Amino acid sequence: MTEILAQDYLLEARQMQALSFVVHIPLVCIGIAFPALVLFVEWRYLRTGDELYRTLARRWSKVLVALFAAGVVTGTILSFELGLLWPNFTATFGGVFGLGFAIEGFSFFLEAIFIGIYVYGWNRLSPRAHFLSGLPIAVAGVIGSFMVISVNGWMNHPGHFTFENGRVVSSNSAKALFANSFFWHEFVHMYVAGFIVTGFLVAGAYAVYALRGKWGRYERTAFTVPMTAAAVASPVQILIGDWAAREVAKNQPIKLAAMEGLGQTTKGAALHILGWYQNGEVIWGLGIPKLLSLLAFHNINATVQGLDTVPLEDQPPVNVVRYSFQSMVFAGTFLALVAVVFLFYRWWRHRLPVTPWFYRAVVLCAPLSIVALLAGWITTEVGRQPWVVYGYMRTEEAVTGASGVPVGYGVLAAVYLALVIAVIWILVRLARSPMPSTPEDTDALYPLSRTE
Repeated sequence: MTEILAQDYLLEARQMQALSFVVHIPLVCIGIAFPALVLFVEWRYLRTGDELYRTLARRWSKVLVALFAAGVVTGTILSFELGLLWPNFTATFGGVFGLGFAIEGFSFFLEAIFIGIYVYGWNRLSPRAHFLSGLPIAVAGVIGSFMVISVNGWMNHPGHFTFENGRVVSSNSAKALFANSFFWHEFVHMYVAGFIVTGFLVAGAYAVYALRGKWGRYERTAFTVPMTAAAVASPVQILIGDWAAREVAKNQPIKLAAMEGLGQTTKGAALHILGWYQNGEVIWGLGIPKLLSLLAFHNINATVQGLDTVPLEDQPPVNVVRYSFQSMVFAGTFLALVAVVFLFYRWWRHRLPVTPWFYRAVVLCAPLSIVALLAGWITTEVGRQPWVVYGYMRTEEAVTGASGVPVGYGVLAAVYLALVIAVIWILVRLARSPMPSTPEDTDALYPLSRTE
């Protein structure tokens, strides 16, 4: 058993890792989905010959480069943190999960190479060759996240290795990463989240133009493409969430109990909305009888394991997990409702909404999508505590004993603040850069109105 180090180092190391994830995970979503949106717009140009699509793809590709550069910084920091903050974790289990990070590294270099070709090839390659040069960017972005999530899935449901006397003596890395039951629902959940986050962020930016009265054909097209992606993905995410919750109920029942504040093992367990977990029960919450059993096992009389089945030291911080989970659900539900409204207008009325309230809601959806994303990851990671590898290594056994963690934390916060400011400045400059006009920009305007 590894010596347990001072709690101060564990808390600060967790905070550093959490800060890095908060900055990096939204960039991962953009890396998953944004290349596909850019390529879709360019494909429309190849199909129609409409210069508007080429202009839009070219402008978006500049945004893609800026955000990829930011992702390089945050991803590099995360890779160093893994070894510096959690040395015993990497030393003990690196032989199991190292394959995933190795492939992720190759995908990163592939993505960087083809982003360079794509951006500098607009006027140097034929239209078809240029489009094809963008395909590896989309593929590499998905492969990179695929590999990282496989490691996280294994950490939540470890297997396919032999653990003796505190060390791994044999393992099958391929099965450990890709045959664990958590990997697939985590990957699909994250992949769909990528389109939700990216779609609402981009659509939200153009919704601001709509509210300011700048609503030509270019703006409407730039709004419709990402909004459609987000609108299709948001309702689907609810079904994927049900799949994920049932896997958690089966393989991590204590995490489920923390998510719902279930203190005692209960047959026909109720689900509580809001409230505060205290002394083994949820107080001031709205309880819905038997709904937790129904959602977790599709059986209203199913028995749901409570927090009382493990010692207090093996329980995650319940209220943190509960409120992060409920924040994800509430934010995701709002996103899905806005998505349904958009799909109704788009497919049944064959036009975009014209009421300002809808575009205000889309602007709100941009930060709410980030809230839902981060709240979901807090639920996943904090809900696994106190384990870094579920059932095998506690987080306090993996943390570094270095004395410079507080200094590193301060430097890291300063670096990320500077990075955020730099990215915002670049994006604002790109948004204000002049754009070639087309006849359609002036003859297809229509105002937003307060009534239909």
